[in-house]
Order: sequence, then structure tokens, then C-alpha cells
Amino acid sequence: MAVQMPFTGLLFVHRLVRISTSSQRHLSSRDILLKCERGTRTFSTASVKCNENKGDNSDSSAAATKLTFRRALLSRGRRPLSPLERLSSLLPQDALSPEVMQLREQIRQDPEEVPNTQVLGTQDESGHERIPKEVDSETRHASDAAQETTTSDAQLNEAFNEEKSLTSPTLPRESLLAFGELLVAEYRKKGRVEFRKMFELQTGTRLQSSWGVILHDDIAGLPAGCFLKTSRGVLLLIRRASLEDYVLYMKRGPAIAYPKDAGTMLMMMDVTEGDCVLESGSGSGAMSLFLSRAVGCKGSVLSVEVREDHHRRAVLNYKRWRTSWSLRRGEEWPDNVQFHNSDLCTASSLLAAQGFHAVALDLINPHLVLPTVIPHLHPGAVCAVYLANITQVIDLLEGLRCLALPLLCERIIEVPMRDWVVAPALQKDGSYCARKAPILDEDQREDETSVEADTEEMTKEKHPAFGSIPYIARPHPEQMSHTAFLVKLRKCVR
Repeated sequence: MAVQMPFTGLLFVHRLVRISTSSQRHLSSRDILLKCERGTRTFSTASVKCNENKGDNSDSSAAATKLTFRRALLSRGRRPLSPLERLSSLLPQDALSPEVMQLREQIRQDPEEVPNTQVLGTQDESGHERIPKEVDSETRHASDAAQETTTSDAQLNEAFNEEKSLTSPTLPRESLLAFGELLVAEYRKKGRVEFRKMFELQTGTRLQSSWGVILHDDIAGLPAGCFLKTSRGVLLLIRRASLEDYVLYMKRGPAIAYPKDAGTMLMMMDVTEGDCVLESGSGSGAMSLFLSRAVGCKGSVLSVEVREDHHRRAVLNYKRWRTSWSLRRGEEWPDNVQFHNSDLCTASSLLAAQGFHAVALDLINPHLVLPTVIPHLHPGAVCAVYLANITQVIDLLEGLRCLALPLLCERIIEVPMRDWVVAPALQKDGSYCARKAPILDEDQREDETSVEADTEEMTKEKHPAFGSIPYIARPHPEQMSHTAFLVKLRKCVR
């Protein structure tokens, strides 16, 4: 026990000596680093001052300030990327205007003319740099980082506005994306749409998706049909929403008349510019918009809806589309639709002294309103009926038989739509497959090796010759199912 105690004490003293020695080395190293840093900063600022004093003897204070910025930037050892270069690198080459391309060439030829993003120290009234007082290292680094961030953000916004001003339409009647327009963002992967969203372009808003975020301010001022990178580096196609996109992605009350069915109904009714059309069952306003575009400025549409909530939704959707169209084209969408919240069975006063070139019905029981509607339909005109179930078609025909109305049922159809996948055949490594010619006789087997070699060389090419790549063609795995039955009724004179 007497032998173990001194040994334990010696071990403890040895550890204390090692700890104190390492801490002293750490403190001395830290002091040396701080002295080197202060010396380097003093040397760089002194060299800047010396260069400024030389510049004052020959040039003005503005030139000295510019030289100070350049020397300070060179002392950092690297040139930061210009905000204009950052923005233009995200855009495709065909979307850049000639002015932007010329500016990029000038930047490449004279890189020293790129504006600096950081200024060391402060300046007095004469333009010379003034070295700040000694402060704590952590506080100094935090203030420098904040100053650099503020300066870079300001220059980024300035360069972004400059980029937008330089981007101008190149085709007649072409317009850039503006706030308030309805746009569609979509992402395709291997020919399939993985993401699609309709949104209204607004200031200070973000487009959020599982593929990343894009600021609305970055979209405004760009041409339609451009690609933008999200925060996750995914390219999204930004384009204007068509009328078909709008009726599919707008807010709904009841089910809509799908574009494929609405287009067929317009052909059935033979609606042209200047016609007066009656619509019963406004719903969400999809058919009202298609009819409004078909009749034009000279025509009119009377849309009747029995439910008040559906009536409000149809009016809001109609107004929203008109607002987006005026911003897109610079002209007003024709205000030719009159919405009424009433029951068409008892609204004979609403139809008094009116005649219609066509009638579109989207009701659960359309045969109940036919006695009120048919007297106001022009002879030989068509009444198109939109029905979801085949049992409704049977009830309609039974109602026509019992009512003995002057109507002739010409067609009962269903409009199918089948999407197909047609794309070049690819191998697992991403290279193109090649067509393999059949061997006609045994004499040609000797040339089989050379044919395979040519095939391998052809598949390695980036753009193989025309007709050398096989294609796959099959129905798309995701198909649109049944939507509705369309019944074409024509008024005849007996």
C-alpha cells in the first residue's frame, strides 16, 4: 500500500503536466493565428490605401473607389459569380435575348469589370477606405457576413430586374408572363407527367411542390414555355394555362363537362359566332366558358342554374378566367354570358320573346324541362343533352315518347379517349436500341459479325440516322374512364 500511493500520485501529476502543456500550446497557437490574421488584414488594407493614394494623384475619387473595390476583391483570392451569370445560367439558351448574350460575352472577355459583392472597411468623404477599430473576432465575422449577404441580395435583385428588362418579346404579339395570369407548372419524367399544378402568379408567393420551391417573382417577366429549376434542382416547365387546363384544374362544385365531351357537343349544335345559346345546368362553369368562346363578341349565352352554390361557383370561375385572359392578351374576354339562379321548369318568363340557335342541357332529369325549352328553339336546331348514366338516357327517350315533342333523336354516343405511349426503344444503360435486319440465306452468316459491330457503333451515337431506331407503341397504362353519354336531339316540324 505504501508503494502504490506514490505511484498513483506521480501518475496524477504527470497527467496535469500534459494537460497544462497542451493548453499552453493551444493558447500560443491561437495568439499566433490572431497576430497573423491582424497582420494580413493590416497589410491588405495598407496596400489598398497605398494604391488609393497613388490613384488620387492621377484620377478622380470615383476611380480610386473602383480601384479599392478591385484590390479588395483580389485580396480575397477569387472572383464571385455575378448575379446576372447565376440567373442566365438557369435559363435555356434560346430564351436569352441578344442583349443578354452580348453582355455575357463582355463579362467573359473582361472579368475585372464584374461588380464586387463585398467592400472591406468603410470610406470617408474623399473616397479613401477607413480601417475600423479592433473588435472581437466573432463579432467582426458576423458583421462581415451580414454585410456581404445584404450587398449580394441587393445586387441580385438589381441584376434580376436588369435581366427582365433585357428580355423582350421577339415575335409579334408575344407577351411575357405577368402577375395575375394563370400558369401551369409540370414535371415530366420518361415521357410521363409526374407533377402538374395550375396557379395564379402573385407577388411574394412561392410555388411549392414535392419537387422543390420556385419563387413567383422569379417567374414574372419570363417568356411562356420556359424551364426553371426548383430548390431541389428539378426542372419544371412553366407555361400559360389553356382553357382546357383551366376547366380541368379550377375549383369545382359539381362535376364538369370534360373538354372532350364539350367539344363534341359544340360540333353537334354547330355553334358559330353570333349565335344565341341556352344552357341549363351551369355547374362549375366549364360549358359556359366553351360556349362563350364559340359565340364570340356578337353572340350571347343564357346560363340557368337551380342551385345557388353552383351558381356562385360558376360566376366566380367565369370572372377569374376573364381577368387572366385580359392580362395575357391585353384585351377583354367577351362578357357574353348571363347567369341566372332559377328553375328552368318554372322560368317561362325568363325565356319570353327569345329564340335560341342551340340548347345544351346538363341535368339529372332533362325531359322535365323540354316542354319549356323546345318552343324557344329554332326549327332544325339541335338540343344536346349531357347524361352520366345510361339509365338517364332511357328515361329521356321514354319522356320523349310520352310527351310527343317535335324532336328527333339522331345520335346517342360516348366519346372515348385513349392515350398512347410512343417513344424510342432504349436499353438499360440509356443507349438506343437498333433495328436488326433478318438473315435471308446461309451465305450471309459470315457478315453477321460485321453487322453486329456496326449496330454497336450506331447505338453509341448520340443522334443515330433516321429510321435506324425502333419505337415502342402501346396504350398508356393510365386511361380516362367513362365520363358521359351525349344525346343529339333535333327539332323538326311535323
